Amino acid sequence: MASKLWEKKTRVDSDIERYTIGRDAEMDMFLAPYDVLGSMAHATMLESIGLLSKQDLDQILAGLKAIYANIEAGNFEIEDGVEDIHSQVEMLLGEVGKKLHSGRSRNDQVLVDLRLYTRAKLQEVVQEVKGLFDALIAQSERYKHVLLPGYTHLQIAMPSSFGLWFGAYAESLLDDMQLLLSAYKIVNRNPLGSAAGYGNSFPLNRQLTTDLLGFDSMDYNVVYAQMGRGKTERIVASALASVAGTISKLAFDSCMYTSQNFGFLKLADQFTTGSSIMPHKKNPDVFELTRAKCNKLQGVPQQITMIINNLPSGYFRDLQIIKEVYLPMFDEMIDILVMTRSMIEQIQVNENILNDSKYDLIFSVEEVNKRTLAGTPFRDAYKQVGLEIEAGNFTPDKNIAHTHQGSIGNLCNEQIQGLMQEVLSGFSFQKVEQAQQNLLK
Repeated sequence: MASKLWEKKTRVDSDIERYTIGRDAEMDMFLAPYDVLGSMAHATMLESIGLLSKQDLDQILAGLKAIYANIEAGNFEIEDGVEDIHSQVEMLLGEVGKKLHSGRSRNDQVLVDLRLYTRAKLQEVVQEVKGLFDALIAQSERYKHVLLPGYTHLQIAMPSSFGLWFGAYAESLLDDMQLLLSAYKIVNRNPLGSAAGYGNSFPLNRQLTTDLLGFDSMDYNVVYAQMGRGKTERIVASALASVAGTISKLAFDSCMYTSQNFGFLKLADQFTTGSSIMPHKKNPDVFELTRAKCNKLQGVPQQITMIINNLPSGYFRDLQIIKEVYLPMFDEMIDILVMTRSMIEQIQVNENILNDSKYDLIFSVEEVNKRTLAGTPFRDAYKQVGLEIEAGNFTPDKNIAHTHQGSIGNLCNEQIQGLMQEVLSGFSFQKVEQAQQNLLK
């Protein structure tokens, strides 16, 4: 069994070792490429302040690039008995690897790994949110003239449209994207150099590692850099939970609208499953599972909160457990976004819903408004139409004209798209990609 980087003479009891390490090696595989990138920046900085020779730096960078290539090729693993990704990388570098840890702690290593991982995963999430947004806008435009009943209290209320319905979820994603941008800006600050949370007596150049890793700035106060562990994950998880909340509501609507009692939508057959005893069934299982997965993701911020809730400043091993609920949520979120976009792109719309007379009463407000425009006080017009409904004498006029901003006849999709582009311009993806390319070339 390999010794630990921190181990002296006393060997750790195997049961205690198993309990304290837990799933850390498994979780660290998510962080592997980012641990290498952080080490490349740190090594470059150490050479710039005289703690590594040029020869040492060249050897370390060559070794780290080889490790990175193995990770990308799927040929990397954390060996049995090796405590974590940081230990594995250092041991693979051999003797020169012993010099790499000057000026840093595993605390700020995992902090920077988490920031780099989160930053990269947020970019993937943002791209998929934009893809779903575009699909919703396209369907909103395609079906903008197709009416459907709007509901309050699950009772028929007023005319709506598929243009409004699809577009509403697009605009909801716009707000979610704003939260993702805020989370990204908090993530995109460099904690490296905070060491165990109290800085270091070496003359570290933290601005250099900030630039090398493409961060916008750094977490300046070293105590706060360590305090950011857990807080940052909770903020990001909350932004992802907001996306999940939008999609969960969309999934609920879709399940309801595809039922025979509504019949507003029809899912493509490949997104439905059958029954073992009912040959007619086409169940919206994909949307149902999407709803459940989204609801599960909405619980992650609360899980993180409960882990970090009463911790004072400084590092505590409690923080390790956050990785188990936090790291996997990105791929699940991305999977949900990809699947939802595919379903929305292929969903079929019933274009004749309001031909059914049971929806006639949703045009009552239109009639009240028409009489009000003709000069009848609103309250009198309201009472007239109400009495006609009670007497069974109400005849709807289904020719409606909503023209104000954001209504059936004026969806403002172009404005919503413009706001989305404005938010997207706030992400510094190109800067980050260039910094990573410079490290690896």
